[in-house]
Amino acid sequence: MICPVLMLRKLLRFPLAAMALLTACSPVQLLNASIPTYGVSITRNVAYGAGPRHNVDIYRPNDAKGPLPVVVFFYGGSWNSGSKDEYLFVATALARQGFVVLVPDYRLYPQVRYPAFLQDCAEAVAWTIHHAPDYGGDAGNLFLMGHSAGAYNVAMLALDPHYLAQAGGSRDAIRAAVTLAGPFDFLPLTDPEVQAVFSSVAELGPTQPINHVDGHNPPMLLLQGAADDLVYPRNATALAARIRQAGGPVADKLYAGIGHVGLVLSFAPWFRGSAPALADSVAFLRAHERGPSKP
Repeated sequence: MICPVLMLRKLLRFPLAAMALLTACSPVQLLNASIPTYGVSITRNVAYGAGPRHNVDIYRPNDAKGPLPVVVFFYGGSWNSGSKDEYLFVATALARQGFVVLVPDYRLYPQVRYPAFLQDCAEAVAWTIHHAPDYGGDAGNLFLMGHSAGAYNVAMLALDPHYLAQAGGSRDAIRAAVTLAGPFDFLPLTDPEVQAVFSSVAELGPTQPINHVDGHNPPMLLLQGAADDLVYPRNATALAARIRQAGGPVADKLYAGIGHVGLVLSFAPWFRGSAPALADSVAFLRAHERGPSKP
């Protein structure tokens, strides 16, 4: 039997393999098969909307008491690929830190184009606000997290309040947000696949998170691999600078030698030594958690 960890390490030596890692079935299945799930309960395919892609998986630590803070995690995949089933390694890592974790699916290209996937994500968050207590979650401690295209989705919900308002939620319900390798300022569009995703609008300026900064966003932590050659680090540094200029709460951190896929893989126990992204994320979320003495 091939060791999944060794296979993944070999794949990550090659950029094209790394880019495909989180959309190819067998490597992700191998990784998730190596992740222990004892102590974590998983409720799969809970509907947050009416469509076949409007389902969420919910992870909760078995031994935790009381309502727990909630993390909604959005995966990446260039808005044209990805599945909630592939991110068990992220969700269990966060659940073991004492969070109720929701990983929603959302519609992808070519079924939809911008901004439909953002509307789906907003619907998932609004559903969570109302239903988190049903699964042991504290809706007053709601956090968002995402990787790559999912980080873009998170940033847009955190920076542009109209998406959550239209879905029956509120940006004010988000205590804090963490993004991993997010594209926030990526014009002009040069990738034909990305061009197709955003072909529904003639004016592309509003598609960029950096153009929605108003200084009233929830606290945001922008994590980025310094060696990322798919989503360049300037996306995080430019957005952080814009938010600071507007007076909004933000922190950013670059990890030396870490690439695009390596950043999210660092949540898996076998790769955790490559970057402290999990520890940094949890510390940031805990710092913004509303406790008994906090308003």
